[in-house]
Amino acid sequence: MHLALIVDPLAKLKPAKDSSIAMLRAALARGHQITALDAGSLALVNGQVSAVARALTLLPRGAASWYSEDAAQRLPLRTFDAVVMRQDPPFDLEYLYSTHLLELAEQQGVAVFNRPRSLREHNEKLAAVRFAQFTPRTVVARDQAVLRAFIAEQQDVILKPLDGMGGSSIFRVHPGDPNLSVILETITRLGTETVMAQAYLPAIVDGDKRVLVVDGEPAPFALARIPAAGETRGNLAAGGRGVAQPLSERDREIASTVGAYARQAGLLLVGLDIIGDHLTEVNVTSPTCMVEIFDQTGFDVANVMVEAIERQIADPLRPGALAAVHQGDQPAG
Repeated sequence: MHLALIVDPLAKLKPAKDSSIAMLRAALARGHQITALDAGSLALVNGQVSAVARALTLLPRGAASWYSEDAAQRLPLRTFDAVVMRQDPPFDLEYLYSTHLLELAEQQGVAVFNRPRSLREHNEKLAAVRFAQFTPRTVVARDQAVLRAFIAEQQDVILKPLDGMGGSSIFRVHPGDPNLSVILETITRLGTETVMAQAYLPAIVDGDKRVLVVDGEPAPFALARIPAAGETRGNLAAGGRGVAQPLSERDREIASTVGAYARQAGLLLVGLDIIGDHLTEVNVTSPTCMVEIFDQTGFDVANVMVEAIERQIADPLRPGALAAVHQGDQPAG
């Protein structure tokens, strides 16, 4: 199998913790060819979706660099047996356009994971409200009056933008907060951008658990991201400490329910954020924490992911292959 990952600039990836690199290493260990595609280079040329490709050689762990690369060249995505979209948010207009190009590639027979249409339809914050039986009290609005009423009702609330990652621009607010007006003005950009407000969950002190679900099945371990002293956010990017732990029964209930839905939606890999007994986010763009879980437990989520891709491209009824057959084409792979 020739596996290509659409990633942010290679030099910015952190080999000690990056799940995309873990997936590349797992694919190589299973005998596959690996290539990185520049996230910003997707293009439609002569009716074919293409990207700038860099064939990779992975260097031993601990080396000065984690990779070497061949000369870059623009290649049609149909060159590859499978393409995995791993570009980080924000999910802005350029990301949206990328999903449209990837959907065209899918129609040309390219196996794309996660499915482009599903990336477009599942905002990582809003997707959680599809499973209201598991979520905390939630309001989504840009109207400051609506947000103020919710804060007054709940008393302790988390505000977050709908397109962020890594804990960026998250606020914890109370009705009497002297900065409440400026926080609402800032996070909604003076009422022009919609945000999510959720009831604060005291269980955050025990960690914001990341549960990885591959092809509908949850990994047996979560990574509890425990906030640093004085912090509300558990995100590793915000200084949280990651501690792997077995899934609880509630974690399994949530992950199994969301996993069954994700599998039907063409979301091969999702990362659930669970605080206590509540689902807060469904991450679909570039879920992380594979490396930390492997380092602490030996469970290799990256290998499980590559195995799932192998199964998918061997399936003649996968959505991309079916579209290609309908067009009278032969599916890639």
